Amino acid sequence: MTATQAEGTSRNVPALMLAAIGVVFGDIGTSPLYAMKEIFSGPHALTMDRANVLGILSLVFWSITMIVSFKYVIVIMRADNRGEGGSLALLALVSHAAEGNKRLALLVSALGIFAAALFYGDSMITPAISVLSAVEGLGVAAPSLERWVVPLTLTVLAALFLIQRQGTTVVGRLFGPVMLGWFAVLAILGIRNIVHAPWVLAALSPHHALMFLVREDWHAFLALGSVVLAVTGAEALYTDMGHFGRLPIRLAWYLLVLPALVLNYFGQGALLLTDPSALANPFFRLAPAWATMPMVLLATAATVIASQAVISGAFSVTRQAIQLGYLPRMEIIHTSREEIGQIYLPFINWMLMISVFALVLGFQTSSNLAAAYGVAVTGTMVIDSLLIGSVMLLIWKWTPRKAGIFVGCFLVVDLAFFLANATKIPYGGWFPLAVGLMVFTMLTTWKRGRRQLMERLKAHSFPVVDFLASLSDRVPRVPGTAVFLTGTSEGVPIALLHNLKHNRIMHERVVLLTVLVEETPFIPEDRRLENRLIAPNVHRLYLRYGFMESPNIPKALAQARSDQLGFFYEPMSVSYFVSRETVIPLKRPGFSGWREQLFATLSRTSTSAADFFHLPSDRVVELGSQVEI
Repeated sequence: MTATQAEGTSRNVPALMLAAIGVVFGDIGTSPLYAMKEIFSGPHALTMDRANVLGILSLVFWSITMIVSFKYVIVIMRADNRGEGGSLALLALVSHAAEGNKRLALLVSALGIFAAALFYGDSMITPAISVLSAVEGLGVAAPSLERWVVPLTLTVLAALFLIQRQGTTVVGRLFGPVMLGWFAVLAILGIRNIVHAPWVLAALSPHHALMFLVREDWHAFLALGSVVLAVTGAEALYTDMGHFGRLPIRLAWYLLVLPALVLNYFGQGALLLTDPSALANPFFRLAPAWATMPMVLLATAATVIASQAVISGAFSVTRQAIQLGYLPRMEIIHTSREEIGQIYLPFINWMLMISVFALVLGFQTSSNLAAAYGVAVTGTMVIDSLLIGSVMLLIWKWTPRKAGIFVGCFLVVDLAFFLANATKIPYGGWFPLAVGLMVFTMLTTWKRGRRQLMERLKAHSFPVVDFLASLSDRVPRVPGTAVFLTGTSEGVPIALLHNLKHNRIMHERVVLLTVLVEETPFIPEDRRLENRLIAPNVHRLYLRYGFMESPNIPKALAQARSDQLGFFYEPMSVSYFVSRETVIPLKRPGFSGWREQLFATLSRTSTSAADFFHLPSDRVVELGSQVEI
C-alpha cells in the first residue's frame, strides 16, 4: 500500500498508526535508555544541579519540537516522491526538478548520495547501542550479572540477524503492540517520578534552554553532542512514510510518541534531582526495584524491534540504490507473498552483522558507543535541510526569501548539533564517517562506471536497421522466441551478434528487451510495457519499473496483453539471451586507476542478470564479452 492509498483509506488509519508505532519510532523511542545518562555522565559531563537539569530538559524538549515535530513531521514529510520518502526518494525528486541546471543537479546528487551513504554507518551503530543499553539494565537488576552483558548482547543480535531470512511477517505482528506497551510504560514511569518534583515541568519554557546556553557557554555547546541522542531516528519518520502515509505517522507522533518521550525525559530529570545516585542508569532507576528485571526484558524487546526497523531500512535503501544504478545487482529474496516491501539481502545482512559485532566487542559499553553515535545522524540532518531547500525553490515555488528563512533556521540548529558531534570524531565518531565515505565512493564509482560502460557499448553498437538489412536469407530461422536483454535502448545487443556468429541461426521471432528504472517509486501497470515493431517479427520492448519495485521479466510478459506485446507469449517457447560483460580497466583520462579497478571488482561480484530478473534457469543462454573502460 502506497502512502496515497494509505491516506485515502480512513478506516485503516488506526491499524496503520499501530503498525507505524512498531516500525517508525523504534530508534527515537529507545533513546531514553541512554540519552540523559550520557548528558550528565558522558565524556563532557555536566554538573548535576537544578539549573543544569532544567536547562537540559528544556533543550531536549525544544530540540524534539523543532527538529522532529516541526522540521520532519510538518515540513519535510510534505516532500514526498509519489508517496515515498527517504534520502534517495528525495534525491530522485529534486534531481528531476533540477535537470535544467547542471551544477545544481550535480550538487543535489552528491548530497543525496552522501546522505544515503551515512545511513549505513547509522544502521551499524543503532542495533549495537540500543540492544547493549537495554541489556545493561542487568547491572541494575542484578549487579552480579554485569559481566554477562556483552555475551548476552551478542546472543540477542545474532538471533536477530539469523531470523532475517525467514522474514518478519509473524514477528512483525507483535511490533505494534509491544511498542505501544513500551511507550505507555515510558509515560507511566515518567509521571510516577514527576509527581515527586513537579516543578521540573517549568523546563517546558524555552528560557531555561537559552539561559543554560548563555551560562554554560562552551560546556553547553559540548552538551549538544549528547542532547542530539534524544532526536536520533527522526529521519525514519520521513523514510518510512511510503509504508504508512503521512496521517498515521503524524497522529502516532503527536498523540502517543511525543507525550511519552517528554514525560519520560522529565521523569528522569525529576529523579536525578531527588536522587543523584540514580545517575548510573537513570532510566532503569525510574521503575521500582521489583519491576527492574521486567523492564530489562521489555527494553530488550523494544531495542530488538528498533534494530529490526533499521536492518529492514538498510535492505530497502540498498534495493533503491541498485534500481537507481548506484550499486551492482545483488541477490534479493522476497520473504512475503503479500508485502512487496518485505525483502532480504544476504550480503547486506551479513555485512551488518559483522560490523555490529565488531562495534559491541570494540566499544563494550553503550557510553563508549555514544561517542560514535550522532555524527552520521546530524550529517544527514544538515543534508536534509539543504535538499528540502531545493524542494522549496524548485518544486513548491517558494520565494528565495521565504525558503531562506526556513532553511536558515533549520541549518542553525542542525549545524550546531553537527559541530558539537564533530568533537566526538577522535573518540569513535570517525567510524560512521569512514563507513559513509567508503559507501559514497562505492556508489559514485559504480554510477560513473556504468555510465562509461553504456557509452562504450553504445559507441561500438551496430545499428539495428543496418544489421537486419545485412542478414542473408540463408541464415536458418528456428521456431520460438528469442528475448535478448540489453542495457542500451539503441543498437544490436552483443548477445545477438555472438549468437549469430557462433550458432549461425536466428529465431523466428526476435525481441530486444530493455529494463528501465525511473526516478519514481512505482510505475502503473498501464505504463509498464512499451512495444515497438522494428521489422516483421522483430520487436523492441521496454519494461519500466520504479525504484521501489523488483523487476520480474517473465511475470511482466505473462501479465501483458497480446496486443501490448505484439505477439502471443508462450513461456516454454521463449529463450532468454543474456550478455555478461567482463570489464577490462584501462588508464583513461577522468577516471583514476584505482576507481577503474574498484568498478571492475564490483562488476565481477554483481549478481547475474538471469537471477536478478527472475529468468527461468532452463531457458537462459549467457554469452560473455569483454569491454574496456
